[in-house]
Amino acid sequence: MSTAWLNAAKETPGVEIVGLVDIREEAARKRSQEFGLAQAVTGTEMKSIIQQTRADVVFDCTIPEAHLSVVTTALQLGCHVLGEKPLADSMDNARKMVAAAKQAGKIYTVIQNRRYDPNIRRLKALLASGAIGPITTLYSDFFIGAHFGGFRDRMEHPLVLDMAIHTFDAARFLTAADPVAVYCKEWNPQGSWYDHNASAVAIFEMTNGIIYNYRGAWSCEGLHTKWESDWRVLGVSGSVKWDGTDKFEAQVVAERGGFNSKLRDVEIPACDPGSKVGGHVGLMREFIHCVRTGGTPETICTNNI
Repeated sequence: MSTAWLNAAKETPGVEIVGLVDIREEAARKRSQEFGLAQAVTGTEMKSIIQQTRADVVFDCTIPEAHLSVVTTALQLGCHVLGEKPLADSMDNARKMVAAAKQAGKIYTVIQNRRYDPNIRRLKALLASGAIGPITTLYSDFFIGAHFGGFRDRMEHPLVLDMAIHTFDAARFLTAADPVAVYCKEWNPQGSWYDHNASAVAIFEMTNGIIYNYRGAWSCEGLHTKWESDWRVLGVSGSVKWDGTDKFEAQVVAERGGFNSKLRDVEIPACDPGSKVGGHVGLMREFIHCVRTGGTPETICTNNI
């Protein structure tokens, strides 16, 4: 993931990479060479490199189990932090990290980059307009055959912890609602190349009486969805489908009565997402802007938890 982060940093004005840290220093040196960062200090100890470089910000691209130590150390040393999802590998650790950010008086933001997609912003604008009436139910399907290799193949709860966290965040974003209860069943189907459960279904009870239904698999061979998932949103007056790219379908009630209401198709209007686009780049730019101005990023830890 550090490749994506360093590419985004190149497109973010005012960011200078002054240090690269990895538990294997040769990995840090390799990234330094790939990105022409000869001036950047490399090493295996984050604390000493922060102190040596007097860094202002830490980008945490580590695996979930390392987030607690990386983020709390960076905050204690006076750095703002932009970190990978999920916020932590457990709720207890997540709470410790949020508390550390508050105590340090620094910004800690989670890079929920899929919010910063113009198409999800377009869907959000339609739903917020009331075009289909109050939202009652939300469905998302995620089916990908992802042969990563590396830590994801070995970790527990790979789908729910490392990938579905994006989809769950998107559900919060689209509905402007939060989960209050959830039932989840996860399993590892025959033929899976993951050590642990790579398939799951979950039913969330959300605020405002909304029900959200998730289905997903990371060891699905064939008929893949997009990484942003396939969505259906039901409202009192109509429904919307989104395939995760630029394909939308929407219908609303034109006339009630009879066995089926008469329906009419609805165009999904364009919207101005402002600066909330660009994936990693858009979120990184917002984070840096908030560091400089004292603003609050959309995916601040206190919201993302």
